[in-house]
This record gives sequence, C-alpha cells and structure tokens, in this order.
Amino acid sequence: MSQAPLVLVDGSSYLYRAFHALPPLATSKGMQTGAVKGVLNMLKSLRKQYPDSPFAVVFDAKGGTFRDAIFADYKANRPPMPDDLRDQVEPLHASVRALGFPLLCVEGVEADDVIGTLARQAAGEKRDVVISTGDKDMAQLVCPHVTLVNTMTGLVMDPAGVVEKFGIGPELIIDYLALMGDKIDNIPGVPGVGEKTAVGLLAGIGGGLDVIYANLGKVAELPLRGAKSLAAKLEEHKEMAYLSYELATIKLDVPLNIEIDSLHPGEPDREALAALYGALEFKSWLEDLQREAKARKLEQPASGGLFDAPDVPPPGSDHLQAEVSQQYETILDQARFDAWLKKLEAAELFAFDTETTSINAQVAELVGVSFAVTPFEAAYVPLAHSYMGVPAQLDRDAVLRALKPLLEDPNKAKVGQHAKYDINVLANAPVPIEVRGVAFDTMLESYALDATATRHDMDSLAQRYLEHETIRFEDIAGKGAKQLTFDQISLEQAGPYAAEDADVTLRLHRTLWDKLQATPSLAGVLRDIEMPLVPVLARIERNGALVDANLLGRHSLELGEKMVALQREAFELAGEEFNLGSPKQLGTILYEKLGLPVISKTATGQPSTAEAVLAELAEQDYPLPKVIMQYRTLSKLKSTYTDRLPEQINPRTGRIHTSYHQAVTATGRLSSSDPNLQNIPIRTAEGRRIRQAFIAAPGYRLLAADYSQIELRIMAHLAQDEGLLHAFRNGLDVHRATAAEVMGVSLEEVTNEQRRSAKAINFGLIYGMSAFGLAKQIGVDRKQSQAYIDRYFTRYPGVLAYMERTREQASDQGYVETLFGRRLYLPEIHAKNQGLRKAAERTAINAPMQGTAADIMKRAMVAVQAWLDESGLDARVILQVHDELVLEVREGLVDAVREKVRALMSGAATLDVPLLVEAGVGANWDEAH
Repeated sequence: MSQAPLVLVDGSSYLYRAFHALPPLATSKGMQTGAVKGVLNMLKSLRKQYPDSPFAVVFDAKGGTFRDAIFADYKANRPPMPDDLRDQVEPLHASVRALGFPLLCVEGVEADDVIGTLARQAAGEKRDVVISTGDKDMAQLVCPHVTLVNTMTGLVMDPAGVVEKFGIGPELIIDYLALMGDKIDNIPGVPGVGEKTAVGLLAGIGGGLDVIYANLGKVAELPLRGAKSLAAKLEEHKEMAYLSYELATIKLDVPLNIEIDSLHPGEPDREALAALYGALEFKSWLEDLQREAKARKLEQPASGGLFDAPDVPPPGSDHLQAEVSQQYETILDQARFDAWLKKLEAAELFAFDTETTSINAQVAELVGVSFAVTPFEAAYVPLAHSYMGVPAQLDRDAVLRALKPLLEDPNKAKVGQHAKYDINVLANAPVPIEVRGVAFDTMLESYALDATATRHDMDSLAQRYLEHETIRFEDIAGKGAKQLTFDQISLEQAGPYAAEDADVTLRLHRTLWDKLQATPSLAGVLRDIEMPLVPVLARIERNGALVDANLLGRHSLELGEKMVALQREAFELAGEEFNLGSPKQLGTILYEKLGLPVISKTATGQPSTAEAVLAELAEQDYPLPKVIMQYRTLSKLKSTYTDRLPEQINPRTGRIHTSYHQAVTATGRLSSSDPNLQNIPIRTAEGRRIRQAFIAAPGYRLLAADYSQIELRIMAHLAQDEGLLHAFRNGLDVHRATAAEVMGVSLEEVTNEQRRSAKAINFGLIYGMSAFGLAKQIGVDRKQSQAYIDRYFTRYPGVLAYMERTREQASDQGYVETLFGRRLYLPEIHAKNQGLRKAAERTAINAPMQGTAADIMKRAMVAVQAWLDESGLDARVILQVHDELVLEVREGLVDAVREKVRALMSGAATLDVPLLVEAGVGANWDEAH
C-alpha cells in the first residue's frame, strides 16, 4: 500500500504573497489580517486535498543565515518587512499551531533549506513529496519523487513541468540562478545575463557552470544575442558566478532529527482557535467552530467546546446551559393561546415577531405571530399556513382582535428585531393593528452601540452576542426559485423557527441594553432619536408617494431615443460598432484602436474603463469617453427609474412605497431601497424630470422643506470659527464670503466663478479633499489650489484647529461623536498603512458633521409627525431624501403647514448659528424643491 505524500509548505513565501496579492482585510481595531487569512485558507485547502499526509509548515527564523556570512549584501535589496505584515507573523504562527499543523523555524538557515532537507530525506525513502510554494528557486528540488504545487495559481511542476516552464531540467536550476542572478535576494549572477541567455548557455553547451567554463570557446558560436562578447563577461565574473551558485543552492543536510511520520497534524486546539478567530474577527470561521461545538454539546455539556470570543459568554455560562432546555411551543388551541395572552398582559416587557409571505412589508400577508416573555421560552401562533395536510389553526381575525388592545397599548413595553417591518405588516393586516409601545429594537440597539462592528440582522447579532447559531430561513424554506413562502412550511419546522425569533430577540435585548446603559450617551441615541423614529418611518412608508406612470413612460422613450443617438455617435467616433456596455470591448476601442493614455488599470491588469477614468479622459478633450459617460448616465436613469418606477407602484394603494433603513450607514443617515430615492440626480435636466413624476394627489400640493448648508453650519458650530459664525449669524452668502476672504476681494467684487470655487473649497475641506483634488475640480494648478487652502485656514483658523483637535481625539479614543452622542468607531485610525490611516482621519473630521446633520433630521421628523398627529391636519410626510422632507398637503393648508414645518425643523437643534430651512410648494417634487 503506497504511503501518502509528505506535504511541505513554504509558509514564508505564502505570507508575503498573500500580503501583496490579496485585498486588505482589517479588524474593527485596525489590525491587518489579510495575509493570515490568505495563508490559513491555503493550508485548509491543502489539508482537504491530502487528508492522510504528514505536513510541515516552514517559516524563516529570525536573524541571519549562513548565506549572510558568505555574502554580506545577500538580500540587501529587499526592503524591511512592512509593519502591517510583521504584525501578522505571530498570529499566523499561533493559528497554524492551533490548527494542529507542525510548524518549523530553524535558526541559521532559511525555510527553503529546511524544506530541501526534509524533501531529500523523504525522497531517499522512496516517499513522494509535495512542496507548496510560489518560489521558483524550489524547482531545483524537483525529481521523480518531488513535485511543486503553487496553491495560489494552481500550477503543478514535476520534472517535465520544470523543463516546460524554464527550458531546462531541475538539475540545472541552480546553474540557471547562478548565471542570471536574483534581484529579490540580491544574488549577483553574471552582469548582462538574463533568463534567455542563461537558458541558451545551459542548453547550448549542454551542462552547468563547470561545463560552461570548461567550454568558453564554444560560447561565441551559440545563437545568442551578444554571444561574441559573452565569453569574456563570463570569464571576468567567474568568481561571482560561483558565489551566486553557492548562494542559490538549497541546503539538503540541515541537522533536523525529524522522523517524517512524526509530522502528521494533530487535533486542532479549538479553544485556542476560537480565541484567535475572535481576536482576528474571522467571523465565519468562528461560526464554523461553534457549529461543530454545538453538535458535541449535548454529549459534553460542561466542556462542549463553545469558546470565548469578543463580547460572548465563556464556556459553562448560564445562558448556554439554559439553551439546552429551551421550551418552544406551537399554539393550535384556544386554551393555550389564552394562557399566553395572560402571560403577555402580565409581563413588564415582551418580544414579538411576525411571519409573512414576503420581505416587502407593503405586500406581505401575515402568516403567524410569535412571542417571548422569559429567555428560552417562546410560542408561535400559526394563522395562515396553507400546505396540504396542515393542522387546524386558530382563526386569524379572532387572534388579531384579541391581540389588538395589547399591541396598541403605548404603556405595554415591547421589543422587536427590525420592528418597523412588523409594525407595517400588522397595520396592513386583515384586522389592522396600530402597534404602539415598541420601547426597544435589537437591530437599533446594536446599531447605536457600534454601527460598524457587525451587521445588525438577527443571525449576525445572535452569533456575536449570544454565541448562538440561529435556524436560517434557507434551512427550512430552501433556496432559489424553489424556495417556499412561509405559509407553505410545515408547522414542525415553522414553529421552532418562529419561536426562536422571538426568544433570541428578547435575549439579545437583555445583552445589548446592558451594554448601552454602560455608556449613557449611546443609550440616549437609541432612546431619544432612533426608537421615536421607528413609527414615524413606518408611517411614511405606508403613506407612499404618488407618481405619474404616463410621464415616466414618455420620459423613458425619450431617454431611449437619446441613447440610440449617443450610440451612433460613439460608433462614428470609434470607427466601428461595439457593445457600449462591455468594458472589454470599450477598453479595446479606447486603448488599442484609438491609443488613448492608460490612466489606471483593473485588478487583473487591464486598462480601466471606470467612471472616474472616463471623466479624466473627457477632461483631456477626448470625445468618445465623454459620449460613453453621457450614455451610461441615461442608461442608469432609464433602467433604475423611468422603466422601474412604474413597475413598483403598489396595486393596492396606487403609490410607490420605498423602504427606509436606519441601521445601514455608519454616520446615522437614512438610506432607502425599492426604490432608492437618494440617488436621483437633481443637477441635471433628466434627473429633475424624474422628480417631476412625483406628483401631488388631486386637491393637494407637495411641500419640500430643505435644510440649507446644514453641514457647513454644523462645522461653524463645532469649530467655533469667528469668520464662519459671523457669516451665518448675519445671513451672508457663506460661499461668497469665503471667496472674498480667500481670494482677497470685497464681497461686491466676487464673481460667480469665484463663488463656485469657494463653494468647492467649503465643501471639499469637509470631505477631506486634497489640493490635487481641488485643483481638478475648480480648474487651477495644484500650486494655486494649495494657496487657496492655506489662505482659507489662515482666514478661518478655527476650522484648522477643529480638524487637528478631531484627529487627536479620534486617535486617542478610537471614535468621534455627534453633538447628540452618536459614536462612529474608526478601526483604521491606528493603521500602520498610511493610506488607510489618512482615510480614517478624513472620516473622523467629516463624520461629526454628517452624523449630527442626520440626528437633526431624525429629530425634526419625529417633531413634525408629532405635530401632524396632534393637529389632525390633512397633511402627511411622504419622502425623506438627504436634508429634505417632502409632505403632501391639502390645498388651503399649505401656508400654515409650511411655516410650522420650517419652525419645527429649525428648532430640531440649538446651534450657535441659525438652522435655515427653505420650503417650496408645487404640483410635483421638482416644482416644490
């Protein structure tokens, strides 16, 4: 029976290659981890390929080697290991050991020498060897028993493969390296001898260095470039060639005293792995470990292998012991429902959840409800399962009528996960329920605690904070086109899934609320901003916006005609027809046929056709990139809005109902989807035409109220700069005032062009724009733009002081805050990579302004909705986009509503400068804006 091959891994080679070849990856604290993950991925893959093999993972040891004694300049050209890579060495070594792999570091020699010695030892025992490396030097070790495998490229080299790649056999690789040298390792070789010459010499003379130097007279006859002078070069640098030979030779006799069969990997140290994966934030791998542990947990309840990880309880904690005896029930009889109803009525707080037929709350049909009052105990009440053979269920309407007083009681505290969805589902139910009293939402608790630490869906939160793997919807419903809707899922599967949702929500709340209370400012963000906004957003989503489908249809046709015209123009400029939507075909036209300059390349090395590249080429007066940009803009408007919006009209309401997301952006700003209303362009005629399709219902008008320059006003408040404070307090045009200050003219002398440049400076500095970026935007050279920036900071020293102060605070604390206490954590603020660190600093400067603006808008929305509810006026908020609220108002009430909304929005925060709100009215959104 043949033995499994010995697998030798060149860990040092892969560490460098993973660092440079793979995308950067960092923890929330800024530690780089991409190289660790890359190497571990490769090891896991190899282990699957060779499950029965002995393994050794070999790294270079610290300090010099015998080669440094031979040649002082050995590897002198190699730059020092980057700090971001050096910091990954120790975690990688620890992870390799924890996985059970034998790890070798031998002082005084390189990893290559250890690998060579083990390979020679195994081959001498007629045992096959697989060397996993990306180092070409290792080709000298290839023989009938030794094969190289490059795990990153998939290349496999046996003796024939070496000949195919290098043009010579493995026995001549050292001679090949000695002749051509190695720039990476600073092996000198013979000057003027490259790869082709080296191969030509070795193949032409028919041997290695000794044979070549014994036959120098034959060199001039070889069909090589410069052959006539080559022999003299070889003779002159003979000593260097033989020194290079010695440096390139992998040692095969390192004293190791290792038996091959002792290198079989052992069992992983799962506790150590869990700690490492937790610290490195390899969340999916940590989840895999916990999944394995869960399978063993019932057999080993005291040491089942559920491991310590950041923010999760340790082994043996109470919640894990209790989880084993969780009690979930599916309620099918009235007596059990009545008992649970009494339990809910008596509870100080309960968790609730809905199960439905769709993730779109405006079209979803209610299938069932679930509840939890105490941890590990929950119930599911099925109401509308409809598969063949489903047991009799309680009457849906009767259950909803029984729950209605409880769910509508504002004094009955409730907690949900993404409760806005459940609020809308129940508001649209056959017996409508206006849910009140939702005091907590675990999605928003997690978001307020740390917006960037994790995704805020239930599965991610349960794994992070409870070390609990939830039942996934795909596990019970399947995937893809054959996925079942919830009403088609058997109660045996649906019951535990739905009950778990309520149970986990309650348990998450207990954990997250404790964490939030430890930082009162964060608890305040949840309590005073995020939770009051939930029912407001739910109401706006249900209100929906009326759109003119016919107008959109006409606009779509016109866009299509313009796209056809642009396509014809592009074909003329290119001199041939091609697919404008194909980056490959466009790249061929731009760079190969037309010869345009290559500004940047893709990750695969192809010339880029990205938007920024086309814009730069267009600025250089190349016509085709400009046409392509126009075509892309119209294509996006057509596919995203003019074609799509009519399809998104709800047949029940005749309106479009976007979904607003509170827990997506890091700064606290709302985002929207289906449709995404944040990206409708307002500076182009085509974009404004899309806004014209958002119309008021008959007898109503649209009122658009927009904060004016809110982030600049927040900047003035935060920076306490006298110049900016004076401009805003006195109602000056801040961009004109900045132009006067920076360009050294009076306010009256400022031209429109100067104002435009000053506006770019004001907003550019908020977003960390460089002098280079500003120069491009305002059309001056870099020296002039830098002069503008320098003069700006001289005139507005408070702004510069704010920026420097904020950088220091971010570095000291690891986060920045809005005026209302919202935190934005900056995991890369201490990154050793300067680019990542500078980006984090720019974020630190901007985030308090963007985040404070978001908080002010949210407070304003709550205030406006409260007034509308109290006044009973016939007006409703239908949209929130950026710094703008759009209301639909009954004609005759417009003036009163406009003034009150402006007052409420202006009063949403008290700053040292006035908050100015501009409000317009029209028959459509564009007219009102």
